[in-house]
Amino acid sequence: MGDERSLYVINPNASEDVTLGIEDAVRPLEAFGRQIICVTNSAGPKGIETQAQADMTIPQTLNLAARVEDSAAGFVIACFGDPGLHALRDQTSKPVLGIQESAVMTAMTLGQRFGIIAILPGSIARHLRSLGAMGVLDRLAGDRAIGLGVSDLNGAGSTLERMTDVGRQLRDEDGADVLIMGCAGMARFRLPLEDALGIPVVEPCQAAVAMALPRVALKQFHKVGES
Repeated sequence: MGDERSLYVINPNASEDVTLGIEDAVRPLEAFGRQIICVTNSAGPKGIETQAQADMTIPQTLNLAARVEDSAAGFVIACFGDPGLHALRDQTSKPVLGIQESAVMTAMTLGQRFGIIAILPGSIARHLRSLGAMGVLDRLAGDRAIGLGVSDLNGAGSTLERMTDVGRQLRDEDGADVLIMGCAGMARFRLPLEDALGIPVVEPCQAAVAMALPRVALKQFHKVGES
């Protein structure tokens, strides 16, 4: 009998709309034969826009993951900034992927210099701290904000227009040849943005799930010798 455990994608904020967008984005990856379950942290903020909001969700994410540990094949933390990534890797030996880390690693296989489309200007400092810790700042072309909070991303027309404008600046002024969408709430805009700009666009939730599934299949764990 095969392994019937599921890959859990945890949205650390309380927005069901964001979770639904993530579900739509990662659904094609179920073709690889593993069920993907997207869950919402109902105790979290409606949107994660500051370091304080990100940090407050860490114990909530750990508790949510612990509740489904027995039925989980692995976990994805679906918030750009990866709050609780290393804490959850300490808690479980199963594969744990963060969407920011995965998106950056994916982008560096699609181009030489990546640009990030952020939600708010205040998000950029958080991104830069993470990128510095990863040691990839020399591959960053630029990080620009569209000036919309997480709850404002539902306005599809205006959101795509702003993302396209910022993406064009990253491409033409900063020299990015691949773009990363810097919020899980942007998930549905990858294909129209890619069509508009003519360069690869990385949707972070897709990138993380695409990395997590082979880790599960290969039994590649964070703690050697455990399963």
